[in-house]
Amino acid sequence: MDLGTMTLFSELVDDAGLFPPTSLHMDEALARNQRDLEHGNGVLTHRFLCPASRLDRLRGHAYRPRRIGLIVDTPELPDFGDLPVDFVEIPLGADESVAELARRLGLPAHVRLFVEVPPDRKVAGVPDGVGLKVRCGGLKAEAFPSVEHLAAFVRGCVEADVPFKATAGLHHAVRHFDPSLGVDRHGFLNLLLSVCEAVEGRDPAPVLRTTDVGHLVRLAGAVTQETAKRARRLLVSYGSCSTGTPIEDLQTLGVIQ
Repeated sequence: MDLGTMTLFSELVDDAGLFPPTSLHMDEALARNQRDLEHGNGVLTHRFLCPASRLDRLRGHAYRPRRIGLIVDTPELPDFGDLPVDFVEIPLGADESVAELARRLGLPAHVRLFVEVPPDRKVAGVPDGVGLKVRCGGLKAEAFPSVEHLAAFVRGCVEADVPFKATAGLHHAVRHFDPSLGVDRHGFLNLLLSVCEAVEGRDPAPVLRTTDVGHLVRLAGAVTQETAKRARRLLVSYGSCSTGTPIEDLQTLGVIQ
C-alpha cells in the first residue's frame, strides 16, 4: 500500500454503535469498541460516539474508550471533564451563528467542536479551530441530501479550508440504491474521493454520483500523498454504526489489505 492510500484511509471511521440502525446496548457497544481497540485496525479511530444523554451510563462501566466524541442531544452541555472527550458535535440552532455557538460553549483547547449544519447551507463565518458536520442520510428518504447539495458543501469546505465530519447513511463504500427506502445511499468512498477531487480543483459531484466500482478503485489508487493529506485534514472522519463493514468493503475492493 502506497503512502497516499495509507493516508487516505487512516483513522477514517468513528464508532457510532449506539446509534441507529445498529443501536447497540451500551454494554455491547463498549465491548465492541474494546475488541476493535485490541485488534488495532488502522482504518478505525476507536473514537466512541456517545450522546450526552447517555454519559452517565457510560460512566458506570469499568472500560473507558480511548477517545469519546460527545454528541450533544441535551439542552445544556454536560460536564465531561472526567472523560477522554476530544470531539463535541452539536447541531446549529436557527438563531445562532457558528461563531456565536463556539463562543457560548467555550470548550477547552484540546476539544474540537464540530457544528452540524444542513448540507445546503453556505459554508461561511466558521472560526479557526471549529469544524462542520454534515448528515448524509437517516432513517427516511428525505434525510438523504442530493448529490448537488452535498457536492456544494464539500466544495465550500475545501474552498474555505474548513474541516468537517460526516454522519448517517454512509453504510457502504460505494453509492447504491436502497430499495427499503427508495433512495440512493451515498458511499463513504465516494465522499472521500469527492473531497480529493475538490482539493485538486475539480467538481466533486460526478464522483459522489458514480456507482462505477472500478472507476472509484482507480481514483483511490491514483491519489497522491499531498492530496490525501489535505483531503483528510478536511474530511476528519465519519461515524459508522458498524466498525466491521467499512473495513470489509475496502478489503473487498482491494484498496486496503
